[in-house]
Amino acid sequence: MKGRSILFSVVILGLLQVLLVSCTDDDLKKAAAIAANKVTFTSDRTYGVELIYSDSAKVKAKGYAPVLDKVTPKKGGQYQEMPKGVKIDFFDQFLKKSGSITSEYAIMKETEQLTIFKKNVVVINDNLTFNTEELTWDQNKKMFFSPQGIVTKPDGTTFDAVNFSAPQDFSYVNTDIGKGQTYLKGNIAP
Repeated sequence: MKGRSILFSVVILGLLQVLLVSCTDDDLKKAAAIAANKVTFTSDRTYGVELIYSDSAKVKAKGYAPVLDKVTPKKGGQYQEMPKGVKIDFFDQFLKKSGSITSEYAIMKETEQLTIFKKNVVVINDNLTFNTEELTWDQNKKMFFSPQGIVTKPDGTTFDAVNFSAPQDFSYVNTDIGKGQTYLKGNIAP
């Protein structure tokens, strides 16, 4: 048994020597070049963050994120990441709550003026409830976009929405394809 462990040690040492000899000066230069281009960034983490969005000095939304990471990459634009999720409440002109968005993850890309909500995204307001796995808010266009989701109206009507879009207030929705169920009141006569 002792002979086997000595043989094993000799084989391991031999392999290490082969690996070290195979590293040439060119490989080291390549490694240095890769290290020089390595993406570095600074990250600041804040706990229990309240976010306020205002337009023309009027509060439009307030949000809460348990964790907010502000990231500044060496190259590219800054972004803020909420890895533990976010809840945002929207307000009307009288500061009455008019709706909300919750998600398990979100990222705000400052340069592009985009906020992307992911994982169990739920939008609730007086007109609808929208459930999806991804929702993008484009601040420049003042619109929300989603590849797909489920819309539920207050009367119980539900439909699957593909290529969903809506203005910031969700006053109406657009979809490329929609199918679902609706409820009609009263008797339907032929």
